[in-house]
Amino acid sequence: MSSAAAAASLITTPTQFIQTTAERYAYRRFGSGTGLPLLLLQHFTGTLDNWDPAVTDVLAVGREVILFENAGVGRSSGKVPQTVDGMAAHALAFLDALGLKTVDVLGFSLGGMVAQQMVLQRPSIFRKLILAGTAPRGGEEIMHLQKPSLGKHFSDPTLKGYEILQKIFFTPTEASQAAGAAFIRRLMQRQADREPISGSEVASAQMAAFHHWEQVKGERFADLKAIHQPALVVNGVFDEMIPVRNSYWLSENLPNAVLLTYPDAGHGSIFQFHETFTCQASAFLDSQSSVAPY
Repeated sequence: MSSAAAAASLITTPTQFIQTTAERYAYRRFGSGTGLPLLLLQHFTGTLDNWDPAVTDVLAVGREVILFENAGVGRSSGKVPQTVDGMAAHALAFLDALGLKTVDVLGFSLGGMVAQQMVLQRPSIFRKLILAGTAPRGGEEIMHLQKPSLGKHFSDPTLKGYEILQKIFFTPTEASQAAGAAFIRRLMQRQADREPISGSEVASAQMAAFHHWEQVKGERFADLKAIHQPALVVNGVFDEMIPVRNSYWLSENLPNAVLLTYPDAGHGSIFQFHETFTCQASAFLDSQSSVAPY
């Protein structure tokens, strides 16, 4: 592997920092090609190290990918906002600091909610968006971690570190659990320059943001009508953390969306089916059409 190829990987690329008038943000940026930069927004309590190199490194073939750590997460300064709107404001400030005028965005879980809000606030910046394992404002059962199917894993003292992700991101079947184990191994490939793990302060603030996002104000899903960018909506049909019906609502109400669901898959469908997902996502991003392909 050439030094250039090795650098174009989540496993080896260095963490960078950028200072704005408000905060100092941590991020990783790698890849090259003619495609627009792709901003990646992370899930509940996730850091830069929760991204799967099997996803990021493939997407970085043909474009830059930019992994962003919002305020108060990992080594970014400040406090975690208790609303998605507040998180979107930080992400927009980050893009402004980088001097990026037009990007695509992939938001996973909480990141998908932030992506929706960013597009609503500054539509001119965004060309296309990928919304994975996420929900519209006014969605249902968003991250209800107390329900028995999830609570039993959070209260299991035998699950250490990333091991819990294998249980909550993947279905109980043998095939899905094997994919989950492989996912955990990939997350641990990066040995140096890793981010601090999120604690209770991060979790509680982000949970408050989920509760706020669930509230219905005015006409339900009306905000989605204003998002005209091509959108690829992705989820596993057995997502326990953000049920797939939220993805159906996204695809029904976004004016220009395509829905992709994976069988025998949960919240981590894009990691379980990373080969198929990156193929579909790359085709979607590379298309020159102004409408969602397929």
